[in-house]
Amino acid sequence: MTSIRPFAEVIGDPISHSRSPAIHRFWLDALGIEADYLATKVDRGTLAEYVAGRRVDPLWRGCNVTMPLKLDALMLAYKSSDRAAAAGAANLLFLRDGNLLAANTDIGAVARLLDPLAKDSESITVLGNGGAARAVLVALRLLGVGQIRLQARDLAQARKLAVEFDMPAEPVRFDTPIASTGLVNATPLGMTGQPSFALDISEMPDGGWVMDMVTDPDPTALVRRAALRGLRTIDGLAILIEQAAESFELLFGRPAPRDKDAELLLGLRP
Repeated sequence: MTSIRPFAEVIGDPISHSRSPAIHRFWLDALGIEADYLATKVDRGTLAEYVAGRRVDPLWRGCNVTMPLKLDALMLAYKSSDRAAAAGAANLLFLRDGNLLAANTDIGAVARLLDPLAKDSESITVLGNGGAARAVLVALRLLGVGQIRLQARDLAQARKLAVEFDMPAEPVRFDTPIASTGLVNATPLGMTGQPSFALDISEMPDGGWVMDMVTDPDPTALVRRAALRGLRTIDGLAILIEQAAESFELLFGRPAPRDKDAELLLGLRP
């Protein structure tokens, strides 16, 4: 699918669940910008060829990148932002002066949303070891959080990531009960069409919090269980809007109209 006017897009696999088109189109309409935002299914095997084809389209402004392409996307860029380089992953590719640049707007989104919570957190557990988990670890480093533990299905990869980020705590199995103050799910588990998972959060302290980066369903089972336990929650939609706003300005050259967030959320939530 393409467009007859300037456009950006989100790419990944799966992609049909993405709410990014609705968010960006809302902002485009609100600002009266004649442009479009699409969603395109792209897998790892065809990513390089796909981006090469898009680059020669004069209407293409760039693309947000979702799973499982964030690590590969970074390698395609002529230059990457400091945050994308630190994470080793990109969620945005865009053109400047004919060059393909990579950025990671997930990092800023997570840091802004966790800033009021992380400073009072004695420890934080991060689920996962992929591109999203890398972004979370960079965000927590920016916030000065030291006590972080990874829980992952692939412990070998998690150990490599723990060494890379100089984390003193040894990674543990994905289904280990959570006892930390904070929890971030940086995996696709719990997403519609993905395996469900039941995580034991009963040992998390009162005043703790849960962030789930999954956007569909909304809310996720993890967020619902955390809310029932009285924990503070940050859902995937909040993260998506936050990172999309930074992406929007890089793609379309104007700040997103965040004063219309309440109207946007009404349209996104049933």
